Amino acid sequence: MTLDLLAQTAEAVSGLKGNFHVAFAAVGAAVGIGLLGSKAAEATGRNPGAAGNILTLSIILAALIEGIVFFAIFLAK
Repeated sequence: MTLDLLAQTAEAVSGLKGNFHVAFAAVGAAVGIGLLGSKAAEATGRNPGAAGNILTLSIILAALIEGIVFFAIFLAK
């Protein structure tokens, strides 16, 4: 029973095609940007005087996080 299930799973996985690494990179970047945004909002709430610096740093870090997805897309081709 278990071997049959394992064989069926292997057959199903071998039939899948696509760029899963791009999808995983996109999901990871989305989670990373979400965490970055939440922490930036939290930091701004704690220290409103540093909002400009936090915003600048958040934009730079978001661009770097998105760069990971672009690397994955370019490596897929």
